[in-house]
Amino acid sequence: MASKNKYVKIALAVLFLLCLADFPYGFYQLVRFIGSIGLGYLAFSAYQQENKVDLIVFGALALLFQPFAKITLGRELWNVIDVGASIYLIISLFKAKPKTNS
Repeated sequence: MASKNKYVKIALAVLFLLCLADFPYGFYQLVRFIGSIGLGYLAFSAYQQENKVDLIVFGALALLFQPFAKITLGRELWNVIDVGASIYLIISLFKAKPKTNS
């Protein structure tokens, strides 16, 4: 599952950084939908791994990006959130993995 998480994190980071460009509004709606699903998946994965920090961060981001109850923050603030989320996703790729008792 860890390798699947890696691809989801990379894809989401790239997708969020693409939001800095000027696209039609439908693109941003698609990003919110894909982002909420991907971040929800990462939050569930963090829950299964008992990683409370990632669970909280990915869960909060999934709620923020959810497309059903639009959160109007303005383009500049959304750009900051997109960059921050991308940075966290990239950093989380390199965090030490929890040791398992085998």
